[in-house]
Amino acid sequence: MSRRTLFGFHAILAKLRHDPEAIHEIYLDAERKDARARDLIRHAEHAGIKLLPVDGKRLESMAPGARHQGVVAHVSAQQRHVTLDDVLDTLEEPAFLLVLDGVQDPHNLGACLRVADAVGAHAVIAPKDRACGLTQTAIKVASGAAETVPYITVTNLARTLRELKERDIFVVGTDDEGATELYAADWPQATAWVMGAEGEGMRRLTRETCDLLVRIPMLGSASSLNVSVASGVCLYEARRRRG
Repeated sequence: MSRRTLFGFHAILAKLRHDPEAIHEIYLDAERKDARARDLIRHAEHAGIKLLPVDGKRLESMAPGARHQGVVAHVSAQQRHVTLDDVLDTLEEPAFLLVLDGVQDPHNLGACLRVADAVGAHAVIAPKDRACGLTQTAIKVASGAAETVPYITVTNLARTLRELKERDIFVVGTDDEGATELYAADWPQATAWVMGAEGEGMRRLTRETCDLLVRIPMLGSASSLNVSVASGVCLYEARRRRG
């Protein structure tokens, strides 16, 4: 059976929660005795996964150049299909989601996945149609984030947003015509951030479903930002407020 390498606490804990049977073994820096390491050990023991304490050099050889945080896992190469309910039903903190309404460029999708991974978002959601999908180009640009952040496609995006709202997840859309600037707006911790497609922005039904529309202040001659840059601006502000 072919294997791949997974690294970092967020990615491996997510795999333990959602797809533990795919994990062959976990390698943890023997010097780590902190709460995060203890939490990982507890989850691994509960799932019956072999966890091996090793030194830092061993980890570096397994994930050269990666920010592995002291933990590396060998997992099955075939990825398990993850649904939005799979993600939301296992969260131990307020939901933090990125929604992409029709992003067509796989380079943009890959960059958005990297942003989502960097801020600790729980999933990226996109429509099945009128979107580029998780192509090999997107996976390459994501630089590993496609392995760590669930990418969930849905048939009807507006309906999915309504279902999120029924779960008390606040839906924030980004729009050049938004009445409130990002830094002046208020929102709860459980949020889904919606970014529109390149050039066209959000579709009408998507826009109408949002609880709040915010705009990113533009002080120069450019009228808008690339979708991955806009995602970074908004998600990092949301992460800052989450603490």
